[in-house]
Amino acid sequence: MSDLAIGRYRIQLTRLRVALLSVLALDVLLMATGKLNALSSLINVILVVWVSWKLVQLALSRSQLIWKVRNRLIVTYLFIAVVPIALILAFFLIAGWTLTAQFAGYMVTAAMENRERSIETPARLLARELPADRMTIVQQLTATGIPSFEALVTGNQMFRYPADATIAMPPGNWKDYTGVVYKGKTPYLMSLVSNGRNRSLILAPLTRDVLEKLVPGLGSLGMPEGSPQTRSDDSNEVETNVTTYRNAIAGLVPPQQNVLDFAITGVAPVEVADWTRPNSGTTRLMLIVTRMSAVLGVVFPSKIGDSLQLFVILFYVTIAMLGLAEMISWYIGISMTGTITGAVHNLYEGTKKIGEGAFAYRIPVRGRDQLAELGHSFNKMAEQLEQFVEVTREKERLQSEIAIASEVQTRLFPHKAPASDTVGMLGVCHAARMVSGDYYDYFVAADGELAIALGDVAGKGISAALLMASIQSIMRTQLSDAGAAVTPANTVARLNRLLYASTSPEKYATFFFGLYNENTRRIRYTNAGHLPPLLVHGDDYEFLEVTGSVVGAFPSLRYEERSVPLGPGHLLVAYTDGITEPENAYGEDFGAERLAEVVMRHREATPPEIVEKILEAVRHWDTAEEQADDMTLMIVRGI
Repeated sequence: MSDLAIGRYRIQLTRLRVALLSVLALDVLLMATGKLNALSSLINVILVVWVSWKLVQLALSRSQLIWKVRNRLIVTYLFIAVVPIALILAFFLIAGWTLTAQFAGYMVTAAMENRERSIETPARLLARELPADRMTIVQQLTATGIPSFEALVTGNQMFRYPADATIAMPPGNWKDYTGVVYKGKTPYLMSLVSNGRNRSLILAPLTRDVLEKLVPGLGSLGMPEGSPQTRSDDSNEVETNVTTYRNAIAGLVPPQQNVLDFAITGVAPVEVADWTRPNSGTTRLMLIVTRMSAVLGVVFPSKIGDSLQLFVILFYVTIAMLGLAEMISWYIGISMTGTITGAVHNLYEGTKKIGEGAFAYRIPVRGRDQLAELGHSFNKMAEQLEQFVEVTREKERLQSEIAIASEVQTRLFPHKAPASDTVGMLGVCHAARMVSGDYYDYFVAADGELAIALGDVAGKGISAALLMASIQSIMRTQLSDAGAAVTPANTVARLNRLLYASTSPEKYATFFFGLYNENTRRIRYTNAGHLPPLLVHGDDYEFLEVTGSVVGAFPSLRYEERSVPLGPGHLLVAYTDGITEPENAYGEDFGAERLAEVVMRHREATPPEIVEKILEAVRHWDTAEEQADDMTLMIVRGI
């Protein structure tokens, strides 16, 4: 790393340390003063995310990458030990805050619904045609604990409670409604019910005492002060989306039981309407400020003290165990860091020496742990590297020789067909490796006939290529002697004897040899165990039969020869097993019949086009990733 990169890294690392220490000091201060709350927990979570992101940036930046292993290990210990503990504590604090706020809101909502039902039922009874029972109904409502309520019934016979009450029906065409209604800035619990001509109305003010008794001991409750405002727009009243009311607080926040019992704010939805605006009900939020101990005290009033004490004890025990585990892990980590970084430094020095070519260099090894085993393995690797280098050099030499052999073999194949007025010839060979064991040749024999040869040597690689070169040499030597009687049968027989005498028993080859006479336009051939060539004449075709066994396997074999016409338009296709034996996904060979189908479809094409179509069909059929065998084709077309 450059000095500038190291300086930037140190500055960023210093900033991370300052941020961590600052938040840690803030947490300690808040815990000591008993003001640790959800806000500080949220700040901790945000800090952890920020630190993680900055560390990822450092790791991804090549110019600021932490090179020393011990710094990487310290970062690893941070993420293994500190970060998970902080996230777990933050999770429990956020989960406790959320559950407490939700449960407090649920209890207040349920209490409000009970209050609404307690006045809705009497309102429905008052609206019935039972004037004599109305006083009994309001007396029963009084007994339920609804303070200072007023009741009004209009219709066939008016009823008012108390008798001097100034209550009146709300203005406008109100439908039945039970919920909170605002008259000015004062909230009331209202139930308006219609029954025929009768309409009953009950109004109960939501005073501080009423709110405090909704859920006794839960905490402070805040009702919206005033209804939503409206604005005038072309003489039409439109409700604004901005809440312009304040909170009238009722009740007190319970005292804090311990440092973790911080204040929690929740909300409870209530139905709110405006007295002067009929059917204007909308949902507003009632604020609740409580503590976890208060919620538990409401749910389990007789066991809250023991539960909280046990919770605090368990929490402190957990914190102590986590702290002890943290100290032990840091001690072990720091002690291991020296061992690991020392071993890594030795390996670094060793790799530098090996990279410079000093294969005799050995690193010092101490101990019996895995790092020591790694050192021994490195030293053993250094011992083997020199041998590997020698083997690589030898392999490169062999590859060079194989490349030379491939070039020599390419020169052995005929570069162009002999000139002829009656036939055109083309041969191609695609080797599976750098050198091929297939053989093809065409040339003019000493007696003027055109010699055509195609063979497939058993095996692959250098040995097969050498045997192929021997076959070519033997054939050209025999056919260059003008005084010898040349026939396909005796030529192949001599080739068999010479190969058997000069090669090992497992070396042999399949061989097809033919002599074409331009005067008679016939070809005499001998097929020594080779795949039957395809002869196309018109719209029909046939496979030339095999007339003997392979060459080079047995010392004394007799071979027969056949003669077939090769007139204008006739097509002779000779091939090796690399064309017919490739398999598809179902294990089926391409086969001679599919080869014949391809040739028949393109029999009017030129020899190069026929070769291209055959190779394309074979490669499309073959599912192997690499070519398994040499593919050789020879095309002879009658003109």
